[in-house]
Amino acid sequence: MSSAKIKKGDSVVVLSGKDKGRTGTVAQVMPKDSKVVVEGVNIAARHRKPSQTNPQGGIDRFPAPMHISKVALADPKDGKPTRVRFETNKDGKKVRVAVKSGETING
Repeated sequence: MSSAKIKKGDSVVVLSGKDKGRTGTVAQVMPKDSKVVVEGVNIAARHRKPSQTNPQGGIDRFPAPMHISKVALADPKDGKPTRVRFETNKDGKKVRVAVKSGETING
């Protein structure tokens, strides 16, 4: 089993782009495309024509995928961006550790 540095449910900080500095929870990870979807960040709007399923039409707003390099894990201690290191704990289990604080990341 390989471990990912960023997983679904992690709290992340956006490092670049129009949403720089904003934090959110990872809703989806796409490892093949190196992309993540973060709730409430990178909101895209699509204008929809009225159709059979949606007779009203209108504007759909949804979080669009962004490149994984644009986000960093939020440090469990202070919420600032941090890098991730892998260590083995007392039970011999591989765990993620925040480089900045040395805190173990749950998950």
